[in-house]
Amino acid sequence: MAPPLLTLQDIALTFGGPPLIESAELSVAPGERTCLVGRNGSGKSTLLKIAAGLVEPDRGKRFVQPGATIRYLAQEPDLSAFPNTLAYVEAGLGPGDDPYRARYLIEQLGLSGEESPAAMSGGEARRAALAQALAPAPDILLLDEPTNHLDLPIIEWLESELKSLRSALILISHDRRFLESLSQATIWLDRGITRRMDRGFAHFEAWRDEVLEQEELERHKLDRKLAAEADWLRYGVTARRKRNVRRLGNLHAMRQQRREQKRATGTVSMTLVEGEQSGTLVVEAEKISKAYGDRPIVSDLSLRILRGDRLGIIGPNGAGKTTLINLLTGVIPPDEGKVRLGSNLQMVTLDQRRMSLDPTATVAETLTGGRGDTVMIGGQAKHVIGYMKDFLFSPEQARTPVGVLSGGERNRLMLARALAQPSNLLVLDEPTNDLDLETLDLLQEMITDYAGTVILVSHDRDFLDRTVSSVLVSEGNGRWLEYAGGYTDMVAQRGEGVQARVVEKDARPKAEKAASAPQAAPSPKRKLSFNEQHDLKTLPSRMAEMEAKIAKLQEIMADPQLYSRDPARFEKASTALAGLQEELAAAEDRWLDLEMLREELGV
Repeated sequence: MAPPLLTLQDIALTFGGPPLIESAELSVAPGERTCLVGRNGSGKSTLLKIAAGLVEPDRGKRFVQPGATIRYLAQEPDLSAFPNTLAYVEAGLGPGDDPYRARYLIEQLGLSGEESPAAMSGGEARRAALAQALAPAPDILLLDEPTNHLDLPIIEWLESELKSLRSALILISHDRRFLESLSQATIWLDRGITRRMDRGFAHFEAWRDEVLEQEELERHKLDRKLAAEADWLRYGVTARRKRNVRRLGNLHAMRQQRREQKRATGTVSMTLVEGEQSGTLVVEAEKISKAYGDRPIVSDLSLRILRGDRLGIIGPNGAGKTTLINLLTGVIPPDEGKVRLGSNLQMVTLDQRRMSLDPTATVAETLTGGRGDTVMIGGQAKHVIGYMKDFLFSPEQARTPVGVLSGGERNRLMLARALAQPSNLLVLDEPTNDLDLETLDLLQEMITDYAGTVILVSHDRDFLDRTVSSVLVSEGNGRWLEYAGGYTDMVAQRGEGVQARVVEKDARPKAEKAASAPQAAPSPKRKLSFNEQHDLKTLPSRMAEMEAKIAKLQEIMADPQLYSRDPARFEKASTALAGLQEELAAAEDRWLDLEMLREELGV
């Protein structure tokens, strides 16, 4: 058996408080694919940085075989020193590497190579960093959440690409299907220590449960022994001093052992407050169409969503998934056709970008709405600290600004706020982002047990399989088709997955590609400007204010005697109403243009 390429022994690290990592071990042999799993905040990313040589531990040894090459996928890559993405990716190549591979990877990851670092979105920067890590085919690849910001076609391509490499792999991901497909061994980082299982992630959860059950059994035995020894201390001390001193010492040692034991991190306690029952018909779309300039987003779609349905929406970035949700829920009107919403709907939405969270508000203010210290859940008041604990927030975080929370913590906060509201229609846009596997389990169970209706957008294939009853798939050019079952069922019915479909639809004959090659390259992607981001965030509230003013003016104008009684007031109200309606139409167009641009950029 070949010796390990990389070894970490007895690693410990503390960041000014309780130890983050107490005793971690990690080794990877040539060609071995290992997944590193653990709860949010357990130190997985930090351990990967130690393996990459970017963080120095307080204690322990790191050994890398001489001559072995390591590439690390950074969470926040820095491209500022490079003129474009191609130069950044080529900088990762070694002297003997094929320069064509840099161009190949850039194109496969949906980039042109000409993007300027100053104008790139976070998602584009992550994809460029992934291309740079893969380009030299290193001996060891360290990948921290490589599927973030990737859509289904690229996730499936990446899976295939990693399988074809001979590199050893250490992988952190929340995507179960991705982990199951790639991993051969599993390292579990829990309460500062690592445990290793020489099998892939598919076997992890059963193994984890066995470990935790055994720990609980050992803790129960220790508690019983402590009780017996404490009873002896009170009633059984005799004149045999030496034996008593030794036994008393053992009792103190057991008590110290019990104090130092760490229990497994608790789990999120999700309770979904269900509203009144909606009507049988929840959403009915009749031949709706929507276009962004010359680009169709939805074309002639007819769809019925009934009470209790769980609809998954699938498509590549830029296909219009968020726009489709906004059409189906009445947020924006279609260009053609009509959408009818059912009766007695109580809708709760979890948006993909978490824009509804105020970064300056504290965790407690976000949950209570800034009013008092209680949260209303199903008509019952619960103290905000107790509700925070249900979602794994410590009491000390009550006054923590939302802006400093991690991605996983922000997502849990969004869930906590959303689930406290009564609902019979859940609209979830990428709810799995940044959630650990245990929280994903509970979210899946909650959706399964939910009596209402669910509309769900996700790139997580396993999550879709476990939660939805049908999927609506983008076929390109604004066409959407519905398939019964989850993602795997859809692939079985179509005979191909999302990646194969995208490649087929986008592929052109070689002669046509050659003829179009001399034409100007597409303009580099950019990111939203500050003004565009500001408008995108503030326009909905401004439009709501305009709609309220319009409603008041229409109420005034509804008086049939107004013109004869007060012509000046009638004229003033009429002019103001026309101006507001024109301003509202312009604001709606601006918001729609920005929303489509944001989705097209994939930010």
